[in-house]
Amino acid sequence: MNTMRGVTLRAEWAPRDGFTLGAKDVEERQTYLGSRVWRNPRLSMEDYPIPEPGEGQVLVQVRACGICGSDVHMAQPDPEGYIYYPGLTGFPTILGHELSGVVVNAGPNALSKETGLPFQGGELVCTEEMFWCGACRPCADGYPNHCERLNEIGFNVNGAFAEYILLPAKLLWSLDPLRKAYADERDIFLAGSLVEPTSVAYNAVIQRGGGVKPGDHVVICGGGPVGLAAVAILKRQGAARVILSEPQDSRAEIGRKLGADAVINPQKENFTARVLELTGGMGAKLYLEATGLPDLIYPTIENTIWEGRVIDSTVVVVARADATMPVTGEVLQVRGARIVGAQGHSGSGTFPHVIASMASGMDMLPLITKQITLDEVPEHIVRLRTDRTECKITCVMAH
Repeated sequence: MNTMRGVTLRAEWAPRDGFTLGAKDVEERQTYLGSRVWRNPRLSMEDYPIPEPGEGQVLVQVRACGICGSDVHMAQPDPEGYIYYPGLTGFPTILGHELSGVVVNAGPNALSKETGLPFQGGELVCTEEMFWCGACRPCADGYPNHCERLNEIGFNVNGAFAEYILLPAKLLWSLDPLRKAYADERDIFLAGSLVEPTSVAYNAVIQRGGGVKPGDHVVICGGGPVGLAAVAILKRQGAARVILSEPQDSRAEIGRKLGADAVINPQKENFTARVLELTGGMGAKLYLEATGLPDLIYPTIENTIWEGRVIDSTVVVVARADATMPVTGEVLQVRGARIVGAQGHSGSGTFPHVIASMASGMDMLPLITKQITLDEVPEHIVRLRTDRTECKITCVMAH
């Protein structure tokens, strides 16, 4: 059998008024401003030839792949029919980027970072989602998440909601350390599929946000997978109080399992008053905006910084949204606060740090609240537009 099935997203190239092609856009193929161009998205299951690895490439049999909010937003039309996702997109493409799997075979010079030797069949791996080139100025300066020739698995190149995926060897990381934490190989693959979203959180709060000193307080706004992963990371780093702001009870409970000391329901409680109450009037050293609603959430964070006593707070914006935040410069100046953006997960040893943390006891499996088959992926991508009862829905492949 030389074919495989893949969950494919197609959409119409229909630029909004005023859109002009950027230097990295390709007419009718890809853009870095997805919500300004792509219209009427539709999902289908399509057949593809199983790819053959070339120079520096590895063929991976997919074993688990999680549905990300970006998958949902790429396939979700707004009232005018345009997709919600604002970033790099190129259709048609197979969706899916939060994956783990088994190496099938490798092309010439496809070397493992762990061993320095060619990849062999049977190795358990996960992968970075961002195809950084390594040769442009941002890559050379140590910023692979901002590569000028960026491609992304499941966004503009074929992703992992398929039975196989072809990947550059340089993006792969061994899951062998997870054997210390999980006796069941299925759990290794499930945990391996969570390395990518957990690495997004790690990049946001540790690399971009600067982390915390033991004893600092932190506030996580949004109990999606990235926000919840940040809860686990910051509690492990030594935060005194990790406060999660999340209205959904089921997600709040997962947050508690992962280390949240307190949960605020912002729909029923005054956010600022509760944060100050929980921190003795101080406020937090680090705030993470992981809701995707920065225009609504940031003003409440800013008010808390103003009313609190902590100086030099950092607000990290990680959720992707085509929205403008209202920022009061006076608050940032008087409180010595800053806003930083966080994109991606590559570089700075993020993936191996996350894998090592998982191997030594940071169990992220509570994030997965439902397991499905490949055939069930399209309906669940659509369902997640409105259904927030599940946290991470993960496709598990039967092989």
